[in-house]
Amino acid sequence: MHLYLHIPFCRQACHYCDFHFSTNLKLKEEIIEAICEEIRIRKDYLGTNKLSTIYVGGGTPSLLTKSDLSKIFTTIQQNFTILPDAEISLEANPEDLNPIYLKELNEIGINRLSIGIQSFHEKNLPYLNRNHSIQQSLEAIKNAKKQGFDKISLDLIFGIPGNSMEDLRYDLEQLIACDVDHISCYSLTIEPKTYFGNLKKKGQFKETDESLMEQQFIQIIDTLEAHGFEQYEVSNFAKNGQISIHNSSYWFQESYLGIGPSAHSYNGVSRQWNVSSNGKYVKGIMNNEPYFEKEELKVKDILNEMVMTRLRTKWGLPMQEFNSLIQENKLENPELIIKTWISEGKAKIEGEHLILTKNGKLIADKLSSDIFFI
Repeated sequence: MHLYLHIPFCRQACHYCDFHFSTNLKLKEEIIEAICEEIRIRKDYLGTNKLSTIYVGGGTPSLLTKSDLSKIFTTIQQNFTILPDAEISLEANPEDLNPIYLKELNEIGINRLSIGIQSFHEKNLPYLNRNHSIQQSLEAIKNAKKQGFDKISLDLIFGIPGNSMEDLRYDLEQLIACDVDHISCYSLTIEPKTYFGNLKKKGQFKETDESLMEQQFIQIIDTLEAHGFEQYEVSNFAKNGQISIHNSSYWFQESYLGIGPSAHSYNGVSRQWNVSSNGKYVKGIMNNEPYFEKEELKVKDILNEMVMTRLRTKWGLPMQEFNSLIQENKLENPELIIKTWISEGKAKIEGEHLILTKNGKLIADKLSSDIFFI
């Protein structure tokens, strides 16, 4: 079983982020208590109490003190069995990862860090409204290694307006020099309710040209693969087998429990999501009032989810399982579209799996939508 915890607080709003968070920390204590109570309420949601992964995301989980995190993890331990080899990840900002805090994270049981580096160019950090410096990024990685963290993932954003191919090359060189086993690379996407989104709406934001974005994406794949990384998901690269077990559970439609404001849960037959409001979440939990919405999944939903997530991975879409579900439910098989992909070099068949090629990965989301069941 997999557990996700959403910590909905940030010091400041990154200009591109549309995840649920608040820069007002006045409800922090109430949120932590509500998270602990939701853990107790929903411990039987998946019918097992054994946890193989825990992922603390946000927001900025590294805003929490040792006392805050200890309270949450004590509640988890009282209600679940954390397996001995469980992957326990925490998202962190570089400026938070000083030696004392890293030691505290280790003591709590965190064994994997996902650090939001985003760029090694000083000009990009204020542009994105990040709160750290390049020096803080390098210090954070060094300190984490000294403290014994051997599972470290670094995040990079590409497609930043004004950045050249040479700028990207430098970012990649710096990432590789950090000598970690996991890197996540995300294109800068302009979402409506963000600072960049508002600028775009006013006609004051010019996005990076799509062809340059594609060139940058190919550059990322080629460079990281040349240095021993494997692209195991469109945005994720690992070497020495250090894939994110927790995130892989989403791509394989494994069941998971999501705790905290805006967190999603999935049990194979339904999906539910908590309210994206800190105040309403606390009120709902503490007063036993509704704080989530729920959707029973139809076969078409399950198939679409399978297409959307599996095609993004190196393992691809399991065609036998896919075709069986289509046949059993008398749905139209998109085999002609898939054959076109293969003839155009966007996909290939390996064994019984449909796998996207490098060119296919450039447009993975579009290809997935082409065979969605409506």
